[in-house]
Amino acid sequence: MKTVYDFTVKDRQGNEISLSAYQGKVLLIVNTATGCGFTPHYEPLEAMYKELKGQGFEILDFPCNQFANQAPGSDEEIHAFCTLKFGTEFPQFAKTDVNGETADPLFAFLAAEKPFEGFGKGLKMAAMNKFADMNNKQFGDKAYIKWNFTKFLISREGKVIARFEPTVDMKKVRDAVISAL
Repeated sequence: MKTVYDFTVKDRQGNEISLSAYQGKVLLIVNTATGCGFTPHYEPLEAMYKELKGQGFEILDFPCNQFANQAPGSDEEIHAFCTLKFGTEFPQFAKTDVNGETADPLFAFLAAEKPFEGFGKGLKMAAMNKFADMNNKQFGDKAYIKWNFTKFLISREGKVIARFEPTVDMKKVRDAVISAL
């Protein structure tokens, strides 16, 4: 059975990194953007990282520009923004496609393990769904991720145990991480 440890990704310098380097840790894999309405999620993510990294927790940040061009900068510009504005210390990888023919195989795997189940209920969530659907039409059946700041929780064994859409309260994400630890 496949796990996240079977995948390789690129770091900001373009080097191949095997996710097996994170074996035994609880991971939160996140596709991010610097110009998104959810960009403030960096703040609770960094707070959670600082609090829990000593217990075997890692956040793996994958910037993505496939959602309304909300991460247009270079890998270094994105990294500088995140470290200066939010003080992020967790690993940030190269800008990555998460949808379509050029989607990184990791994100296709994550989405197959935990498919999209909706943004939630209410007017705001319905509007989010409509906006995401318009953006993701171009990817057809390969629209694996619906928007920036989708988070996948990975067990110490490398299995996908939860998916959190960007509309999920960060306290709920934190509680799930703590349970996984």
